[in-house]
Amino acid sequence: MILLDTALRRRESEGRPVRVGLIGAGAMGRGFVAQVSALVPGMEVVAIANRTLQHAADAYVFAQRDGAIAVDSLTALDQAILAHRPAITDDPILLARSAGIDCLVEMTGAVNHGALVAVAAIEHGKPLVLMNAAVDATVGPILQAKARSAGTLLTCSDGNQPGAQMNLWRYVQGLGLVPRVLGTIQALQNDYPTPTPQRDLAEPRSQALTLATSFAHSSRVNFEQCIVANATGFTVSQRGLGRRVHHGHVDELTAVYDLDALRELGGVVDVVFGARPAPGVFCLAEMPDARHVQYLELYKLGTGPLYSLYQPYHLCFLEAPMSVARAVLFGDAVGQPIGAPVAEVVAIANRDLAAGETLESVGRCMTYGQAEQACVVRAEGLLPEGLAEGCRLRRAIAKDQPIHWGDVDAPSETLVHRLYAEQQALFFPS
Repeated sequence: MILLDTALRRRESEGRPVRVGLIGAGAMGRGFVAQVSALVPGMEVVAIANRTLQHAADAYVFAQRDGAIAVDSLTALDQAILAHRPAITDDPILLARSAGIDCLVEMTGAVNHGALVAVAAIEHGKPLVLMNAAVDATVGPILQAKARSAGTLLTCSDGNQPGAQMNLWRYVQGLGLVPRVLGTIQALQNDYPTPTPQRDLAEPRSQALTLATSFAHSSRVNFEQCIVANATGFTVSQRGLGRRVHHGHVDELTAVYDLDALRELGGVVDVVFGARPAPGVFCLAEMPDARHVQYLELYKLGTGPLYSLYQPYHLCFLEAPMSVARAVLFGDAVGQPIGAPVAEVVAIANRDLAAGETLESVGRCMTYGQAEQACVVRAEGLLPEGLAEGCRLRRAIAKDQPIHWGDVDAPSETLVHRLYAEQQALFFPS
C-alpha cells in the first residue's frame, strides 16, 4: 500500500488513471465501482459488462457517476472511453479487446462465464484480477499456465480471504519465519442450508442467493483455501479441511497443531470456527534460526516453536483496487497457482439426490464443496464442485456422499469442462 498510493497519485497528477473494466455488477461490483470512483485516485472504472445491462447502469448510479452509455461494438466502447463517458455492455469480450482498458476485474461468481472472461483476457493480453473463487479453484492452474505462456498476468485479489492469506504468507516469509499453517477464521457454518434463511441474509446486503448459500455451507471457504493451497504448495490435512472449533484467541492455536506433522506435510491450509478475532486470517510459522527465538519472545510472539501472526479483517472489494494497481503498475500478483493442482474442491450431496436429477450451480442447495488433495481426487475419480452444474445423475446419491465422474453425464462441451480436461492432460498426462 505504501508503494501503491504514491504510484496512483502520480498517475492522477499525470492525468493517466489506470483504466479498469469490470465484469459483474452485483453487490461486490457496485461497491467496487463506488470505491474506485470516490476514494481511489489515479484509477477509473471506464466500463462495466453485465448480463443484465440495467445492473451495470445501476452500479454507475450507485457510484454517483452520470451519463453511462450502452455500447455493443468495440468502436463504440473505445469512443466512449476517449470521451470519458462510462460505458456499459452485456458483452464482456469487448472489454478484453479494448485498447482503452488497462486491467479487467471479474466479479461474477459464475463458473463458465468467469472462465470465458479469463480466457478472453489472456488471449488479448489483458491483466485480470479474478474475484471468482470457484473458477480459480477449479481451473486456475491451466488458466495460469496459459497466462504465463501469453506473457500476461492473472491473479487473485486483495480483500478476499485468499489474497489476505497470500499477503500474510509473504510478510511472514519476509521476517525469516517458515509458514506451516495458513488459515481463515469463520464465525458460523450450516452444513445443510435451505434457500429461505439464506435469502433473509442475502437480500438486505444485496447479495446473490448463491453467494450467501455458499458461505453458509462452507463451499466458498473450501474454494478459497484450495486457491491458497495451489498458490503455496500447501496441502489439506483431510477432506473438507480441519473444521476445528475453537472458542478462544487465534494465538492459542499454536498449541493445537503438531509441528512434526506439519513439517512432514510441508504446510497445510485450514479453517477454524469460532476463534477470535473473526473474520480474519492467520499464519502459524516457525523460526528456523535459534538465535532469533529470544527476540520473538521479547516482542511478545511467545516462546514457540509455532508463532501466530494474523490479520483480524479482510475488506473484500474495498481492497480490490490495490490488486489492480499491483498488476498494472508493478506486474505483481497477489497470488496465483504455482503449477499443478495441489488441492481441488469436490462435490458432495447436500441432500439425497435421485437418479435423473440435473445438478445446479455452485451455491445452490443440491451439493456443497469440500477441499481434497488433488491426488485423491484423481485416484477416486471425484467430480469437482466447480464442474457440477449441468451434470445429470446416472444413479441416486445419498446425502453427504461424494459424487464421482462415473455417477454423472457431464456437459463436456462447456468451456470450463474443456479447460479442466486440458488441465488434467497438461499436469497429469499419464
